[in-house]
Amino acid sequence: MHRKFRLNKRKNLFTEQVAEHWHRLPREAVESPSLGIFRNSMAMFLPRAMCSGGPCLGRKAGPATPPPCPRRALRRATWAAGGAGPGRAVSGPVPVLRLRGGRADGAAMERGGDTAGWRLRATAAQRDRRRPPPRDDGDRGAGGKKQGGRRPLLPLSEARGAPLVLLYLLGLRALAQVSHRQLLSRSPAAAGPREFSASRAREYLDNITAIGPRTVGSPENEVLAVNYLLEQIRGIERESTDAHKISVDIQRPTGSFSIDFLGGFTSYYANITNVVVKLEPRSGAEHAVLSNCHFDSVPNTPGASDDAVSCAVMLEILNTLSKSSEPLQHAVIFLFNGAEENILQASHGFITQHEWAKSIRAFINLEAAGVGGKELVFQTGPENPWLVQAYVVAAKHPFASVVAQEIFQSGIIPADTDFRIYRDFGNVPGIDLAFIENGYIYHTEYDTSDRILTDSIQRAGDNILAVLKYLATSEKLAKSFEYRHGNVVFFDIFGLFVLAYPARVGTVMNYITAAIAFFYLSKKILQPKPRAVHNLKKLLAAFSLTLTSWVCTLVAVLMVAMFVSIIGRALSWYTHFYVSVSLYGTAAAAKLILVHVLAKKFFYKNVSEQYLGDVFFDASLMIWSIALAVMTQMGVCSAFICTLWVAFPLLTKLMIHKEFSQKGATMKFIVMYMLGMFVPYLYMLYLSWTVFEMFTPVMGRSGSEIPPDMVLAGFIVIFTMILSSYFINFIYLVKSTKTTLVTLTTVFVVTLILVCSGIFFPYSSDAANPKPKRVFLQHTSRRFHDLDGNVVKSDSGIWINGFDYNGISHITPHVPEINDTIRTPCEEQAPFCGLPWILPVHFMFRKNWYLPAPEILPRSPIHFKLLSKKLMPWNSLRLNFEVSGPSHMSLYARPRAGAALSRWSLGDGVPVASLGGDYFVFYSHGLHAAPWHFWVELTAPEKHSDGIVSLAIAAHYFFGEDQKSPQLYALLERFPNWTFSSGWSCTYDLFVF
Repeated sequence: MHRKFRLNKRKNLFTEQVAEHWHRLPREAVESPSLGIFRNSMAMFLPRAMCSGGPCLGRKAGPATPPPCPRRALRRATWAAGGAGPGRAVSGPVPVLRLRGGRADGAAMERGGDTAGWRLRATAAQRDRRRPPPRDDGDRGAGGKKQGGRRPLLPLSEARGAPLVLLYLLGLRALAQVSHRQLLSRSPAAAGPREFSASRAREYLDNITAIGPRTVGSPENEVLAVNYLLEQIRGIERESTDAHKISVDIQRPTGSFSIDFLGGFTSYYANITNVVVKLEPRSGAEHAVLSNCHFDSVPNTPGASDDAVSCAVMLEILNTLSKSSEPLQHAVIFLFNGAEENILQASHGFITQHEWAKSIRAFINLEAAGVGGKELVFQTGPENPWLVQAYVVAAKHPFASVVAQEIFQSGIIPADTDFRIYRDFGNVPGIDLAFIENGYIYHTEYDTSDRILTDSIQRAGDNILAVLKYLATSEKLAKSFEYRHGNVVFFDIFGLFVLAYPARVGTVMNYITAAIAFFYLSKKILQPKPRAVHNLKKLLAAFSLTLTSWVCTLVAVLMVAMFVSIIGRALSWYTHFYVSVSLYGTAAAAKLILVHVLAKKFFYKNVSEQYLGDVFFDASLMIWSIALAVMTQMGVCSAFICTLWVAFPLLTKLMIHKEFSQKGATMKFIVMYMLGMFVPYLYMLYLSWTVFEMFTPVMGRSGSEIPPDMVLAGFIVIFTMILSSYFINFIYLVKSTKTTLVTLTTVFVVTLILVCSGIFFPYSSDAANPKPKRVFLQHTSRRFHDLDGNVVKSDSGIWINGFDYNGISHITPHVPEINDTIRTPCEEQAPFCGLPWILPVHFMFRKNWYLPAPEILPRSPIHFKLLSKKLMPWNSLRLNFEVSGPSHMSLYARPRAGAALSRWSLGDGVPVASLGGDYFVFYSHGLHAAPWHFWVELTAPEKHSDGIVSLAIAAHYFFGEDQKSPQLYALLERFPNWTFSSGWSCTYDLFVF
């Protein structure tokens, strides 16, 4: 009995005390038969007692409407609910009459919204005394409205929620995988003479790769490959129709240019080879579209994907177009360039020196960053949206993404293509395509023609042939300058078609989408002041907590990656990608969930699950809306991704709001929610496949300074944060996440133990799917000269560079003499540490090894001469040099303290310094090149007794009898079969002037 009970029934209502204590009894007691009878009897007695003293409480008596007795109302409600009337047996739950005390002006009786009985409202003071501790917004629905007497909504079951989310993501991942693996939309029929034939292209490919490695300057590249191309072109010319005219030219250009690739350097080439073919109408053509490939390869590799397959495709396209009876409106120029691997030299020679280059209005460049698969359009323009539209209209099997374009042009991937040369030196717009699958064997001996699927060749040929035909018959090609302005947002929809629209249209769409989202969020803030402040605080708290959870997750996972790297287990996932997901993906998910579980337990102790689920959805929507506005303001075309992650979730929220607010996280709600999120989640998983397919193999050749585990862990955390952004609210909707946390933690701990034990070996020699470790070995002889030309120091050894973060730690057990005791010292007084770098990548490979070996004596040694010194105006000195040697040489320069390199005869005349301040010149030549002559001008305010500049020259022997010494051969034979070890001989000479 209540402690303040008094017998004044009109003010304190004895009945309310009975009802209040009655509802505090356990369910087992309430539902017992004897208590059910007692409850029914009390329900009959109380209304009779209340009406016995006069008019019924809570109703104002009036002449026209006599107050009804609550007893009759109770009976009607009891019978309507199927309960027992007076004198009947109680067979089920009976509506309970809950009567609450009167107010200052008398008690009021009202019909309850959730019961079949009547309630009497109590005074505010009485309600405050009886009310339990408040749950912050726990009595409010998803929209912030009070639920009144509605039964509390049951929380989402973890046993249902977690498996559903997992199956949902795995299902979408499977769909993305199927889309990427399907190369052709339908099986190709037998190709006729006027259709692209993958079988004929494969025959070309097999014959080109059968020549062997095609290094610039070698007979294989300069003679055998060129002769084969000419033979096939002449055969195509003989079978062409009268509608076309085919012209062939062999170009051997000499030139120089500077480029900011790899930190910046200057390139010089002499007498390299280009095979150029022009297909045009019989009457000729003023304008042309260019198709470019390269037939040279890096040393010691067959170069099937990079780039013999592209040249094979171009030969077949030339064959197909030449047999067409319909003449083209514009010319098509096919450039088979012979020096792309020498950092884009042949394309520069063509676009700056060939007479046909002036007629080119657009180009298509065919490249590779992997072996087979789909060819990705990863660069277009600059500007010229009509080119993207041409691909959209013509390509039969589209695969394109502006995201890939912005990633590639950011410089994250250490690679470049001829696209840069045509864009920067030819001022020509174009389309850049590349095979990206299986980059593990890119630029290795495993890059053979049999690893390239016929369907890959067919889809590439279908696409390029269709786009070239479209451009060669387009009116816009001749007037391309009129359509050049404006960027384009483009992306394929799961390989089915490409969606492309002007960037300015995308900007408007993005801002409108962000504005709608902000308007939706503002509706919860534009309320009466107390509620507005409350809602704003809760939204900002959820926003801050979500960002905090992401930061904590990133830091925690990066710490795990750093630990794995420190203990020497980096790249454990290189052969087994699932290891990275089991290690870093589970750690990221567990940490993310843990942060929110702790917040739910300590910070949101008295807040309803339904309200929390709603506010954290709004917080994620707010994050994506801000990201959308910021990226759009920055001009990032990839902001369309944020548009997907704002528009679809917002539409989903509006569609399921009623279901969620009334019934909570029901199965219907979950299904509708996941269906609404289908498009953004499927596209993100589709995009993630492309990103990981490109980046994971790159980690095996990214150098010794970048911890690959931290890079990959960062990517995995980013995608985990993205994919979790609209499932964070599920953490608050479920009653517990204990099982999920335990499962994720167990998988993480087990995987970490296995990784630390070394059970996951990074590399593989599997014949079907090799993933080798890359190692470069140079048998080097070095000589250091003083100012008088005397040799003051010399040594000889095999210089070893491991291309990944693990260095030579896995090789030492197989070749014990290669260990950390022979780390290469840096010669501080010499440019680039006195080492014979073939390219200026010293900042990527600071850890290398120098194994002493006998001196090498090449049969074709280098000759480096100072021809003259000449004093120039403005206190500068010009030094003239002559160099002769093998096809590949590197020149390094470092002015002494107080001196400066002001001009030279290379590039555009302005010296370009590499990272670290030294100057690097890459030189190559084809067959029968004349000696290389160049000059440099230096300024010095005063005389230097120890000279004003250090110049070093390195000669690299990539082919022929000088390529490998017996000692190098013997060492290479001892390397394990899971390595790709590329070796050559070189000499290094340092001079002071």
